Amino acid sequence: MRLAVTEAGEGPPVALLHGLLGAGQNFGAVQKALAARGRRVLALDLRNHGASPHAGTMAYPEMAADVAGTLRAEGAWPAAVVGHSMGGKVAMALALAEPAGVERLVVADIAPVAYPTPLFTAYLAAMRAIPLRPGLARREADAALAAAVPNPALRGFLLQNLLFAEDPPRWRVALDVLWQELAVIGGWPGLAGRYAGKVLVLSGDRSDYVLPEHRPAFLALFPAARFAAIPAGHWLHAENPQAFLTEVGAFLEG
Repeated sequence: MRLAVTEAGEGPPVALLHGLLGAGQNFGAVQKALAARGRRVLALDLRNHGASPHAGTMAYPEMAADVAGTLRAEGAWPAAVVGHSMGGKVAMALALAEPAGVERLVVADIAPVAYPTPLFTAYLAAMRAIPLRPGLARREADAALAAAVPNPALRGFLLQNLLFAEDPPRWRVALDVLWQELAVIGGWPGLAGRYAGKVLVLSGDRSDYVLPEHRPAFLALFPAARFAAIPAGHWLHAENPQAFLTEVGAFLEG
């Protein structure tokens, strides 16, 4: 699948892969900063997200193939790859499947493990329950999410997927597919192989997505992995962009 891409800057290519219910635009500040440092930065919308096409499955090998095909088509192969959350799993799957195409790898706040509970279940259920009627206002949709999503900033993040300019509004993400594939998204397919290139595993120190007990799983697949943490929760690139850029920028340059 050819994915939607936004691009900035010139130089060695860097691909940015977002998390579940996100889009390439979530990396806007990071993309701008890395482009200013002499990088060609490509922010991709993964399948069923953003402006990219929809498909019926969310298997990580398939999504990795989407990214590889898109980067090849863009003349950005090989590339350094930065992936957050679900995008981090896509990035790891890509590095294992096509190691020659991944110059180096940043995995942001996710591990190559199956998480016990499918991610974002309550959020997706609340989003699917919003009646998409003509004239639906943002404040009404926001109120409908409030019980399941108490954090206003997180509600704003989720509602960026609802296109209010259309009447009735519609979701740009494939909600039904994401709902059906939650166990796949929260899981890990147990891919074979090893990636010997440079890897930075960057986590938020207030997040429980990457734990000390996950390190053997990382090192079995990525023997050169280095681990670091910054003051942040799971959305570390949005919560602490300066620290995120300091770590990622130094890794890309080093």
